[in-house]
Amino acid sequence: MSRRCCAPDRSAAPGPTTLPPPARGAGEQHGGHAPGERPGGAFAPLLSLPGGAFRMGTRDADAFPDDGEGPVRTVEVAPFRIAATAVSHAEFRAFADATGHRTDAERFGYSFVFRGSVTAAARERAEAVPGADWWLAVPGAWHRAPEGPGSSSDDRLDHPVTHVSWHDALAYCAWSGTRLPTEAEWEHAARGGLDQARHPWGDEPPTPDRAVIFRGTFPDGPTAPVGTAPVHSLAPNGYGLHHAVGNVWEWTADRFAPGSPARALRGGSHLCHASYCNRYRCSARTSNTPDASTGHTGFRVAADGAGGDGHPGFTATAKIRRNGSTVPYEVAG
Repeated sequence: MSRRCCAPDRSAAPGPTTLPPPARGAGEQHGGHAPGERPGGAFAPLLSLPGGAFRMGTRDADAFPDDGEGPVRTVEVAPFRIAATAVSHAEFRAFADATGHRTDAERFGYSFVFRGSVTAAARERAEAVPGADWWLAVPGAWHRAPEGPGSSSDDRLDHPVTHVSWHDALAYCAWSGTRLPTEAEWEHAARGGLDQARHPWGDEPPTPDRAVIFRGTFPDGPTAPVGTAPVHSLAPNGYGLHHAVGNVWEWTADRFAPGSPARALRGGSHLCHASYCNRYRCSARTSNTPDASTGHTGFRVAADGAGGDGHPGFTATAKIRRNGSTVPYEVAG
């Protein structure tokens, strides 16, 4: 299954590049925080994980070979911190209001929205993605209007922010004194201490109280509401992470493959379904270009262990054991 079905990039539909950018709120100004200093307010706590060795990857028969989920290998991660939840709309708004940051969705004038969610006002100007027509390039879709003109995120400030690119995530991290997790850190945290389990809770199927994914017949026969859920709405895994799979895809620091411009995404989303994309597994991965944004992509922040300043120019700390020896785990910058 093509990764475009999970996360279309801007080459999938060029979009209305001449569309005026969305109107911004009043009173926005530039600001920031010193390295390692997180802004005040209701921000997700950073959980301290001790690090150590875990088995990364999978031999799962449902894995997608082209995604590079395997082989299973032992990886060591240094102690680090990671947010209990994905960054919420409220948190991202605090950043945008303080800095005047303009997202890639705003700069390009459009973002990708699931066709079952797009507003009637936006549908007339939307362009379908070839080969994955459940995705529409919607003029005026951005994090404050997630389904396009006529929608608003005002009533879901506790949901994960969406329509944010990898570039936008890095800008938020620089402001908040954090960084994106590496893939190794993300998977270690998502597994919650379980060895080689398919999901953060074990191998059992993802019931509604365990993961927010698409229910029913994809894409036009949902049996439950389609969309994101509040970042704290489901019980955490063994390490305290909420929605480690499902809800939104999460950007990571790493390139998807050596030399590739695409960045790795983890965790699956509320649009994942077993019939076409069962990537709501701990080892599953997909990719997108750094400027891409969709209605099911967000991010979660991390930071170094004690003493780290958490800036994006961090030093990779993960290592892989091969043939009895320990070698660095390359984190492509």
